[in-house]
Parts: sequence; C-alpha cells; structure tokens
Amino acid sequence: MTGFLGALADAWAEIRVHKLRVLLSLIGIAVSVGALTAVVAISEYQRQFQAEQSDRWGGRAATIVVAANNDDGTPIDMDAFDERFARVSERFGFSHVARIAQGVALRVELPDGVADVSARLLDPVYSQIHREQLATGRWLLDSDVDALAPPVVISEPLWDRIGRTPIAEHPTIVLVGPAGGTYQVVGVTARQGFGDEEARVDLLYDAYRDRVDALPPDAWSQYEVWVDPDQADEIGPVLAMDLRAGLPEGQSVSVSRSDWGAQPGAMDAQATFEMITGGIAALILALGALSLINIQLVAMRQRVREIGVRRAFGASSGRVFFSVFLESLVATTVAGMVGIAIVVAVLRSDWLVTSMFVGIQDVPPFPMRAALVGLAASVIVGAVSGFIPALVALRVKVIDAIRF
Repeated sequence: MTGFLGALADAWAEIRVHKLRVLLSLIGIAVSVGALTAVVAISEYQRQFQAEQSDRWGGRAATIVVAANNDDGTPIDMDAFDERFARVSERFGFSHVARIAQGVALRVELPDGVADVSARLLDPVYSQIHREQLATGRWLLDSDVDALAPPVVISEPLWDRIGRTPIAEHPTIVLVGPAGGTYQVVGVTARQGFGDEEARVDLLYDAYRDRVDALPPDAWSQYEVWVDPDQADEIGPVLAMDLRAGLPEGQSVSVSRSDWGAQPGAMDAQATFEMITGGIAALILALGALSLINIQLVAMRQRVREIGVRRAFGASSGRVFFSVFLESLVATTVAGMVGIAIVVAVLRSDWLVTSMFVGIQDVPPFPMRAALVGLAASVIVGAVSGFIPALVALRVKVIDAIRF
C-alpha cells in the first residue's frame, strides 16, 4: 500500500512539474470525455421526449382502449354501454378513465360566416392520458359542466380565425344547431406540426350530452383507461371478458392497448440514435487517446536521464512502472472529471433542454449513467495511454542516464 501511495505521489509531482505539457495533451481528452457524457445524457432526454411524443398520440403507457360496435355498422346505444362499462369497471377501481367521441361536426359562427368545424367530446382526464399541450390558457375541468357558458378548448388555427383574442379577455364562440349556444374559450391547443391547419373544438362530453340527446350517427366513441404498465396485460383480458358477458346479440367489444409500450420495436429509432452518436463520441475519444499515447512516448524519450537516475538511487522496476502509469491515469481522470463537470453544469439548465427538445414536459434530472460512463471512459483511456509509456520506462537502464 505504501508503494502504491508513493507511486501516486510521484505521478502527481510529475504532473505538476510538466503541467503545461500535460494540460495541452489532456485538453482533447477532456473534450472527448465531455462529448461522450453529453451524448449519453442527451440520449436520455431524447428517450423521454420520444416517449412523450408517443404519449400524445397513443396515450401514456399503459393505455387500454375499449370500443363497442354493432355488427351491422349502426350506432350503438352509448348510454346503455356507459352503464355497463361503469358497472364492470367498479371492480378494478380505475383512477383515469376518459370517454372520447370523435367524428362530431359542429357549426361555428366565424367572422367570415358560419363554418363546419370538427369537434371532440372528451372527459377532462383525457389531457393527462395524452399529455395534451396548450399554447395558452387551461384545459377543461370537471366543474366546467355546471357553467352557464360551457368552456371549450379550440385549436390554434381556429383561434387565428376568431382574431387570437387573449384568453384573459374571455373570448367566446357561438355554435348553431342542436348544441347551439355561447361557449367560453378557456384554452388553445398548439399546432401539432408544420401544415397543421385543422380547426377543431374540444368540449366536455357531459356538457354536450346535456344539450343533445344522442351522439351524431357518424360519431364513434371509445373509452381510454390509463393503468399501471405491469398490470395492463392482466387487466385487459379480464376487462374484455366482463364487458362481453351478457352483451346483446349483434354487438361486439374490442379491448386493446394504444400506447407505444405495446408496440414492438417502439424504441428502435432511439437505439439507433444512441448507437450512432455513441460511436461518434467513442471515435473522438479513441483519437484523443492515440494523441495522448504519442505525446507520452515522445515525452518519455526526454525523461530517460531522469528515470535512469531514479533507478541508480534504488527505485524498483515496479515503482518506475506505476509512477509513469499512474501519471497518465491520474491526469486523464482529472481531465475527464473536468469535462464531465462542464457538461453537467450546462445540461442541468432546464432552459437548454427545453430549447433542444421543444415541448418536453417532464425534464428528467441529469442521468447518473452519463457521468459514470464518462468517468469510466476517462479511466480506461488513462490506463491504456499510460501502459505503453510505462513499459518503455521499465526498459530504461542506469547506463542510459550516462549516455543521455
């Protein structure tokens, strides 16, 4: 143990004496380790961002979708099925259940005349299941059912058409037809991407049914249930069996998962991204290691007299080997820690992460895996780049000091 500490002290002393050479040779290592750490960390943020994007389309993991249909294609009595679903779901104690009716068309009074606008009838919990993003305002609440002017959430293109009145000024839209009346706009959903110009109205399922006795014939409805992913495979078959028991003839019920977690190969793109970026970072790190080995070998030729003198004064072969080996190991480890610290300081800024991944909601903390990978890489590079020069130093003899 004493010999190891002595070799470590010798290595640190050499680093201090040749600090300029060490500094220049280790800048590349610090940058390489920092790049590798950043790649691993960004891949974690990318994974979270991709999962959230998938949540917005198919629901969070795990989302179970229940749909009922008549075999002849006619609309099903949703009120009767709603009672059946409520009765069956009591045994499961679901905490997040949303009814969704799509394919509904409403007539809206706009500044340029009355226009047909697509609509969705939703329960408030839909926004939690799908991570619904708003450009401004708020989402629908359960208490909104009792409002005299039922709140609605509209899409950004429709908001453009009514003049983009700030939500704080309580803008309203007027519907004509069976669900006619004045509705207060409380939120605006952001465009889903370039070219998204769909004018859409989202309103509460119960608020619509309070005004209209039945859903339009072209509408199709379903239930979405957000459950624990570990229990989804067990709940799905049992829920389907209970809903089908005693089902009127000519009706069918489908129970399936819509979230990304149920799709095979859902994260293949993420794995490819990590492999490509990780390979690039590893290549940069390998080039930095080769550069450091070259510099260390050149420096070792200039230290022949020094090492010969140390051997003449009784330094053992092991002491010489480990002092040179640890010199590289300590230097690269310190350089790697500096690179890791810089990356951690930069990426811990939520502003930077949200700028890189626009729309991410749950920014994960800096992944410890990234720091450990970077630290392990710096140690490995230090060991590899120190082993070869240490072998060269081991072959130096006392007579070499006289020749030089």
